[in-house]
Amino acid sequence: MRHGKPLSSSQPLLTATKEELNDRIAKVYGAIDSFQATVDMTPSSGSVYKGQITEIKDVKGYVLFSKPSKIRIIGLAPVVRSKAFDMVSDGVDFRLHLTQKNLYVHGSNGAPTVSQNKIENLRPDAFLSSMLVRPADPATEAPVLIDATDEDNASYILLFLRKGPKGEVLAQVARSFTFDRADLSIDRQMVYDDSGAIVSDTRYSKWQSYSGVMFPGRIDINRWKDGYGVVMDVVKIQLNEALKDEQFQLPQPEGTQLQIIGTPKRDDK
Repeated sequence: MRHGKPLSSSQPLLTATKEELNDRIAKVYGAIDSFQATVDMTPSSGSVYKGQITEIKDVKGYVLFSKPSKIRIIGLAPVVRSKAFDMVSDGVDFRLHLTQKNLYVHGSNGAPTVSQNKIENLRPDAFLSSMLVRPADPATEAPVLIDATDEDNASYILLFLRKGPKGEVLAQVARSFTFDRADLSIDRQMVYDDSGAIVSDTRYSKWQSYSGVMFPGRIDINRWKDGYGVVMDVVKIQLNEALKDEQFQLPQPEGTQLQIIGTPKRDDK
């Protein structure tokens, strides 16, 4: 039995080339220089591969972003609204303060996620790459289009194949995007490692215009290998307003335990 988005016989389907779909991604990405968002978050731990997922309801969150790669995510605990975690990155290193554990983590963005406590595996890149979709990088990715339309679904799948060191196109998928042919909105983005395993699986819905800029009202991030995920529902968002450098600073709070992960390239502040 198929379970897809039902099609209306009276609903015309839109057509697009791989270049046009990549341009749509580029338009979404290029329209955003910064944002401040208030979100309702539902973090979860576990994996579909292990057959168990545990959700935490009613977490309030704040996300700040400034191009090219500064991001800060703050999560407030349910009910009491005390700060549960605070994470910031400049695109090279990240800093994570876990309030209840009195733990301050400083690491490189590419540090491995090996902690048994899955919240310690939070990485800013996981949020950044999912919240702000990027078009194909011509130096490393080659778009390929698949029409996945049948009697139950109407979708395009845009694959970004990896390129080798000499520019040759490899038989490896780096990323994939699914588009709804009813309006050509982005439904899903999947990121793969070199072996073809899924690194990130993000679903998008409730796209709407905020001051003329399209942004999804719901972002559902799943990091199966890392053992966690988070659903974010946008409550409020301000786009392209100037943010200050100090808004992306997170010095180690006095009395917290310091944990170094990987090899951070910059001294802690």
